[in-house]
Amino acid sequence: MTTENISKNLINSSWKAPFFTIWTGQAFSLLGSALVGFALIWWMTETTGSATVLATAAMFEFLPRVIMGPLAGTLVDRWNRRQVMLIADATTALATAVLIYLVWFGNLQIWQIYLVMAVRSTAGAFHLPSMLSSTSLMVPEEQLTRVQGLNQLLQGLINIAAPVLGALMIAVFPLHAVLAVDLGTAVLAILPLLFIVIPQPKADPTQVEAKASLWSDMRSGFRYVRDWAGLRNIVLLAVFINLISLPAITLMPLLVKNEFAGAAMEIATMQSSWAIGFLVGGILLSVWGGFRRKILTANLAMFGTAAGFLIVGLAHNVAFEMALSGIFIAGMMNVLLNGPAFALLQTVVAADMQGRVLALVISLANGMTPIGLMIAGPLAEKTGVSAMFIFASLMFIVSGVFTLINADIRNLEESGREIQSRQQTTAAAVHSSLSGD
Repeated sequence: MTTENISKNLINSSWKAPFFTIWTGQAFSLLGSALVGFALIWWMTETTGSATVLATAAMFEFLPRVIMGPLAGTLVDRWNRRQVMLIADATTALATAVLIYLVWFGNLQIWQIYLVMAVRSTAGAFHLPSMLSSTSLMVPEEQLTRVQGLNQLLQGLINIAAPVLGALMIAVFPLHAVLAVDLGTAVLAILPLLFIVIPQPKADPTQVEAKASLWSDMRSGFRYVRDWAGLRNIVLLAVFINLISLPAITLMPLLVKNEFAGAAMEIATMQSSWAIGFLVGGILLSVWGGFRRKILTANLAMFGTAAGFLIVGLAHNVAFEMALSGIFIAGMMNVLLNGPAFALLQTVVAADMQGRVLALVISLANGMTPIGLMIAGPLAEKTGVSAMFIFASLMFIVSGVFTLINADIRNLEESGREIQSRQQTTAAAVHSSLSGD
């Protein structure tokens, strides 16, 4: 056995303790942040009763992540990723501490909440690509899909638990005490980062002398995606899928009210069915790990999502239980689509480009949400929400067929390995040349 193989085996056998120590701390931090979000939304609802205020707050929470994403991803690739995560977690905690101070002294104003939300959202724009790009350096490639399954499972649990815990805590404790929970969970996220080393991507010896500007680095991320046909098509597909699917999910309460004559309990049941499907998908993916070829798992999930959405659309005025089963399937398939897709990007994208590429994907996909809603809202008024689900189902079928017949997407993993192999060969040659000198 060669020294390289021994080193690889040691990494594969020792990755769990450091990674899951950091992952657990981050999981508690995400829960704390979700509690803060729920508490602030409830405070603004109770204090103002204004839909405009809530919509504005949502924009301050949403837009910084979209706008700052490409810049944040570029900086993540330039900076030490562990330090970026530390600063992002600390900034989020500091913003919460400011809120606690304002609440404690009775000076909290709506504009201050907007500002704090924007700061926290900006910190999140740096934190997410840092964590995702660090994961591929800490976790063996064959385990990436399982880890993504755990991430999806965690998100589903937080979406279910945070509103319940938040409501219970608000009923018992004052607002500043609820916000203080976020400070405690932030400490749990920060402490492991102080002691555990996160590997940094190796510098490309061919680029050591280059002193690229920030703008040049950002453009190189766009070029990296643009010039690689398979990667470009995957990114465009992710944007398209968000454009067609998120509006349908967002309009789900309207579907229940208008087309099933449901009330609050039926809306909650429908949302719970989606969340339970999400949890089941997360458990399945984390245990199973998907097919060896990650694109195959994601591809089958597209057709599965199409089936779930079609069931919801065809249940129009027929059977509410039928719609529940369809949305459960769609929720489960959402995990089986997103998890392998992110694992695929973590596998094929060069380590020193992952911050830029992942941030770009997240920003573009999230940016489609308001566009999709602007289109879907008036359209749903004319056709009904059921038609939106049927249309989304058809588009998922189109996406699935496109993925099957497009050779660039189908062979993305193989082309990624070829590119990385060529880069390693070039780097070795440059290193040898420099050593000879």
